[in-house]
Amino acid sequence: MKISQKAQACNLSPMRKFHPYAVEAKAKGKKIYHLNIGQPDIETPPNYYYAIQNFDNPVLEYAASPGMPVLINAIQHYYDKLGIHYEENEILITTGGSEALQMLMLSILDEGSEVIIPEPFYPNYNTFVKSAGGVIRPITTTPEGGYRYAFREKLEEAYNENTRAIMFTNPGNPTGVVLTPEELRTIADFAKEHELYVIGDEVYREFVYGGENLATIGQFPELADNAVIIDSVSKRFSACGARIGAIITRNKELQQNLLKFCQARLSVATLDQVASAALYRVGPDYFEKVRKEYKLRRDTCYKKLLEIPGVVVKEPQGAFYMMAALPVDNADSFQKWLLTDFDDNGDTVMFAPGEGFYATPGRGLNEIRIAYVLKQQDLERAMDLLALGIKKYNETHK
Repeated sequence: MKISQKAQACNLSPMRKFHPYAVEAKAKGKKIYHLNIGQPDIETPPNYYYAIQNFDNPVLEYAASPGMPVLINAIQHYYDKLGIHYEENEILITTGGSEALQMLMLSILDEGSEVIIPEPFYPNYNTFVKSAGGVIRPITTTPEGGYRYAFREKLEEAYNENTRAIMFTNPGNPTGVVLTPEELRTIADFAKEHELYVIGDEVYREFVYGGENLATIGQFPELADNAVIIDSVSKRFSACGARIGAIITRNKELQQNLLKFCQARLSVATLDQVASAALYRVGPDYFEKVRKEYKLRRDTCYKKLLEIPGVVVKEPQGAFYMMAALPVDNADSFQKWLLTDFDDNGDTVMFAPGEGFYATPGRGLNEIRIAYVLKQQDLERAMDLLALGIKKYNETHK
């Protein structure tokens, strides 16, 4: 029996691959502070549950393949408030942002097609691109440079005749980088000049901490055929389990080809669409409160990291992640050791090792991604465990 080369080319998630060690550690009575997965503990707005409780259709029917009007209209209204209007047929509902990305890669890539992506990047981009036969052409960044990437010369270096698209997360996962208006303009101009798709994975749009206006690649009228927005309710409304995302584009040919995949998987879950539409009725007070909480958590982690000798980290401006270079030989080995050989009064900590966030071999070996999704007191304890773990690991691995 054979396994496809495409499947073999994909990797396990760096956020989840240490799960067996975590299970074993918990079985031994250890408490693990999880900084490895971006699962917020912010309560999902009650609108979601009210909508489900009030759903009284006698038959739970298939939804329309492009998505239900109630949800599409809610997303339209959301973008109207950002000053950008999309027609109903320019929004396709998907099973989370993940399916949106998978359908998009299948629609724009051929064997050997390339996508320019700044690294470190969301590791599942690897799977989506490779499963469509594509290749990631990385723009390499550094911890010392704050992981910034939107420079004309870097885009030119990555571009060739096989390039189909530029893709980035803004605000960034895993780096927390928020693109400035000038940086967005640089990417937009480059994509237009070279007739590339420019894919903005914007699922963390609300989580910016410097007072910036909410930005989108859709704000450039000249990119009507180039711009594709990936969106989701998962992080915006702390509703990861709803599995509701969207692809938004004005490109008519792309829409028609995306629709083929929407029809092939029949429809997105009806109840989740109805409930997710209700989430868009939350007011600005909700986002202000959530931003304030995440900023506190960011500040806690950043301050603690700066106190650890040898750590290289820059303050992230958005999302709820940060990357840091640690004074250890290998973050994978360090993480395994934290779960199998280390504890402090029965406590240990998990993060996501950085190597899996890179396409360039050998990059990120001593870097980690931290998801600051725990309450402040728990984050303080987790960061203290990280500091103690680094000290003891280096003492035993000289």
